[in-house]
Amino acid sequence: MGSYRTVAAGLELEIPKIKGSRFLASVAPCADEVEALAHVAAVRKVHHAARHVCWAWRGGPGGDEGRSSDDGEPSGSAGKPIAAALAGADLHCAVVAVTRYFGGTKLGVGGLVRAYGGAAAEALAAVEVREVVARRSVVVAVDYDQMGLVEAFFAREGLVADRADYGARVTLRFDRPEAEAEPLAERLFQASAGRIRAEVLPGVGG
Repeated sequence: MGSYRTVAAGLELEIPKIKGSRFLASVAPCADEVEALAHVAAVRKVHHAARHVCWAWRGGPGGDEGRSSDDGEPSGSAGKPIAAALAGADLHCAVVAVTRYFGGTKLGVGGLVRAYGGAAAEALAAVEVREVVARRSVVVAVDYDQMGLVEAFFAREGLVADRADYGARVTLRFDRPEAEAEPLAERLFQASAGRIRAEVLPGVGG
């Protein structure tokens, strides 16, 4: 996964009226679909008088996770253009909800695609973006008589355990950028002449 771009903070932006209809795009970071739907629900509460709140969210990289909704607009005229704006901005773990206050004039499917997609794109262009570096958890479990070797290795590498458990064995856990985790585990294996093997766990957050 490496790294990815996401939204640093929420933002709401209204584009100029289109044939009397108002379009307001609300962008927010979200860790998962639950947070995305919670944001959409909050937007609906604020704009309870609006005719439509159409939305799309995009999950983390490494998959096609995501959903969108036309919320009563013609199929494919709202959710998909919003999702396309998210993809075009290369943003992950983000949700965009576009609220429409109907102005009395129908826009047609093409007009709706341009309006919803355009509102989302303008908001995404204005939002503050941050880079997330994917990380992996590394776990080292050793006998007490091996701690001297581990401590010397940690000192050379500039490592500090985020968590240490002292039971029948000592278990040390720390996070590293994804690209560094496996090579670090291999260096420990080599430094210990194959006696100590670190476990690199599946991806953690950024």
